[in-house]
Amino acid sequence: MYSADAGTSPPPSTTVLISGAGPVGLAAAVELGLRGVECTLVEPRATVSRSRPRAKTINVRTMEHLRRWGLADRLRAAAPLPVSFSQDAVFCTSLSGHELSRFTGIFGMVADGDRFAELGQQAPQYLLEELLREVVGEIPACTLVTGHSVVDLDQDADGVRVAVEGPDGARSTAEARYVIGCDGARSAVRDAIGSAYVGEHALRPNFGMVFRAPELWEHVRHGPAVHYWTVNEQAPTLMGPLDRDGTWWVIAFGVDRESGLADPQRIVDGLAGVPVPAEVLSTDPWTARMELVDRAHRGRVFLAGDAAHLNPPFGGHGFNTGLGDAVDLGWKLAAVLAGWGGPGLLDSYEAERRPIQEKIIEAAVRNMRTLSSELLTDDLDDDGPAGEAARRQAHERIQATKASEFHALDLVLDLGVHGSPVVAADAGGGDGPRAGERLPHAWLDDGRSLYDVLGPDHTLLVRVPDGAADARAVAEAFASRDVPLAVVEHVDGKPGPALLLVRPDQHVAWRGDTAPADPVALADLVSGRG
Repeated sequence: MYSADAGTSPPPSTTVLISGAGPVGLAAAVELGLRGVECTLVEPRATVSRSRPRAKTINVRTMEHLRRWGLADRLRAAAPLPVSFSQDAVFCTSLSGHELSRFTGIFGMVADGDRFAELGQQAPQYLLEELLREVVGEIPACTLVTGHSVVDLDQDADGVRVAVEGPDGARSTAEARYVIGCDGARSAVRDAIGSAYVGEHALRPNFGMVFRAPELWEHVRHGPAVHYWTVNEQAPTLMGPLDRDGTWWVIAFGVDRESGLADPQRIVDGLAGVPVPAEVLSTDPWTARMELVDRAHRGRVFLAGDAAHLNPPFGGHGFNTGLGDAVDLGWKLAAVLAGWGGPGLLDSYEAERRPIQEKIIEAAVRNMRTLSSELLTDDLDDDGPAGEAARRQAHERIQATKASEFHALDLVLDLGVHGSPVVAADAGGGDGPRAGERLPHAWLDDGRSLYDVLGPDHTLLVRVPDGAADARAVAEAFASRDVPLAVVEHVDGKPGPALLLVRPDQHVAWRGDTAPADPVALADLVSGRG
């Protein structure tokens, strides 16, 4: 791996150039690099800043991908808050005030039998970025160039010419076979392919802040929590700890930049319910955006992450969705570059990801409809009967409107790729997973995850003895088309098809009790040559 400093231009040619080395760009590089694909990341930031934590929820699906890359335990070891710290979200009048309601086992942070391979993890986005930068540095196929930005590009049938600007304003040109734009909301790659956001902005401002207040823990009456939602006139907020040493993040709802900068201590005292000394470490005013690009793919250029879609942060879906983009596009690009993937594989990227992105935006907008500021009502802090009645009503409303935000595993795990042009049509009927669904997880008798035995490319799961003979026909057909296929035999007492064809991203591409009538056609379909 070659890591250039801020004064070094990117190499003049590369196979895949990735604009932006945030979590999505880095994830794309890991997915490609571990498959041996040469890729260059171009990133303006020399180092990862810890001043703004951004996203903090790494959901179970993202953790499953980290497990696939061999990184899940490594991330958990670095996280300042272990899963055991808390799995709760608390709604309260203030940290020292009355509790209104509580959700437990949030964000998939409690084991649920066989349902998933990894628990969710709370960790600031910068921690994941730092880890992925380390990993990219360990992959020989990857090059990270910092201090530079992609400013323009043009393409033809043979490749892409990318204009890169250095810290001194000087420009150089890098040639690539493909480009992935992971360069955020102000994406130069998006502009270069003539794509534009479609959607809307929220009108209400929000004021994000990170502050240090070690004494604050002394006033928390509600025990450790991942999230605290404080409901009072002075500071309607969403907040939580970044560590156990007194560093906190907060979003103050309805507070504009000027008001927040003028008196940040007022926010801290309001959420605490008592005066608490605090040191403001960073501020981040923002408004929610609900936008999706009109086109995420043109020729040899693709958009992923915030360059392709933006949603409110409520529910913790933002960068997790972007990382899903990176995985989907990464294995498909690698397949095409290896020679066994056809053009239909790349065309399927937008067809598969857009419905998922739309559903995530819809869910985040629903979550945004009830924030701390919407829960304000009289008497919440009253110690008498009026307060008890007000808090009871608040509890009922919170449980009715916010449960889906904290218990969203159906959304996280069940977003399939049904109807994809590279997934076989499912005739329906019978038990077990349908084509397009994420392969249902299971723990094996030896303690391993079912996902741990899958191959790096397509895998044919064969229930023995039922599917053994038909598996040979499928394997021979894939071999004849040079489509990599791992065949894994297992004994499974659960109802379901004898044969399951699983993609590199752990989605089912085809299922059957016997080999298909034309197994070569199946190989062509799932490899994008059908």
